[in-house]
Amino acid sequence: MSNHLLHDQDFYAWTNEQARLLREGRLAEADIAQIAEEIESLGKSEKRELISRLKVLLLHLLKWQFQPSDRSTSWQLTIMEQRRSVLDHLADNPSLQAQISLATEQAHASAILAAARETGLALRHFPEACPWSFEQMMDPDFWPDAA
Repeated sequence: MSNHLLHDQDFYAWTNEQARLLREGRLAEADIAQIAEEIESLGKSEKRELISRLKVLLLHLLKWQFQPSDRSTSWQLTIMEQRRSVLDHLADNPSLQAQISLATEQAHASAILAAARETGLALRHFPEACPWSFEQMMDPDFWPDAA
């Protein structure tokens, strides 16, 4: 079966075959172009993971600020957990540090939609731009005041 066909029909088998070919130094037989695309895709998934973690963090910080009467231990623990997850992810992928500003913007855009849905508050109640710096969001002593 050709590399392209195997990639489309059984990705797991394709990855194992490509890894074997690379380890054996049989580069001429490896699907180099597709391997490069898959590696790029892995990098993009790391950035998406960062955005996802930031979104959950921002969502709970927004809820903390805009629904102070509903503050709970669960929200507090989620904020603490996401801070740790973001730091762990950045430790594993230090070059993502250069993407923090853009990732925060993207995460905030999704977080305000989720916050509006979860709180029942209108979108206009939430800031269009992220009101906190990355350093504030990650500070274990930072808890937004009620709006």
